[in-house]
Amino acid sequence: MRKSYRVKTENDFQIVFKSGNSIANRAFVIYQLEKPENEHFRVGISVGKKVGHTAVVRNRLKRYIRAVLTENKPLIKPHIDFLVIARPYARNFRWDDVRKNLLHALFLANIIEEIPNKVEED
Repeated sequence: MRKSYRVKTENDFQIVFKSGNSIANRAFVIYQLEKPENEHFRVGISVGKKVGHTAVVRNRLKRYIRAVLTENKPLIKPHIDFLVIARPYARNFRWDDVRKNLLHALFLANIIEEIPNKVEED
């Protein structure tokens, strides 16, 4: 995902964190803030040490989250900044688990209109 799609600065994170609405499921918390001036959505990803004690575990989970967002980029509403915060429940998730739970959380937060069907691999 290109850098223009990321919430990068600490100040931007804090604005979304303090001013935005939050929705959660067991694996992820989503904070969102409407930004009408944005050309496209921006996302910040946070995976803390409670989720995984090693950087390998945390970075893998962040890669999975970015991959799900990139895969579903056309479905995500523009003009929004949102944060994806992983909970310890997501510690041992594989790709399919991350995809299912993250799309569910995005749907609950009304960031996507519907959960896309998984394409079955034969």
